[in-house]
Amino acid sequence: MGRLVVLGEAVKVDGYALAGATTIAVGDPESINRSWSELPPDTSLVVLTPAAASALGSRVLERDGVLTVTMPS
Repeated sequence: MGRLVVLGEAVKVDGYALAGATTIAVGDPESINRSWSELPPDTSLVVLTPAAASALGSRVLERDGVLTVTMPS
C-alpha cells in the first residue's frame, strides 16, 4: 500500500497526521514546488490545498502512478 501525502499550508494539513498521513506543511510556491519534487518514492495519493494546487499547476500530471486531489476551498 502506498503512502498518503497531504501538502499545503500548515493550518490545513496538520490534522491529517492524526489519521496517519504524511503531512508536508509549506506555504510559498517555491517550497510547494520543491516539496512536490521531493515526494517520498512510495507516494500513491497526494491531497493538495487549493493554494498548493494553484502553485503546482500542470506539474501534478508529471508523476505516473500518483493520484492527486485538491481539497475544496
